[in-house]
Amino acid sequence: MAKKQSDKVRPVEEIRIGNIKAALWRNEGEKGAWFNLTLQRLYRDAEGQWYSTASFGRDDLLVLAKLANAAHTRILQLTAEQRPAKSAAA
Repeated sequence: MAKKQSDKVRPVEEIRIGNIKAALWRNEGEKGAWFNLTLQRLYRDAEGQWYSTASFGRDDLLVLAKLANAAHTRILQLTAEQRPAKSAAA
């Protein structure tokens, strides 16, 4: 049986600068949740059809660095939100 579109696994968040996109993925394990990151460059062909690639050019590198920094900050925030609140008495 084919998966419905609504059953498709989606990233927790996406961060985009121009045509470069970072997707944050949440994973669960015995030791709790952790996050991974995927990066892609979006582009159109001559007919206007959208595609994505994991290949980047020289002019994409600083944007990748900015996205990696933003993703790192967001992952730290998401991780902190998951931790059980420490009691004030501790």
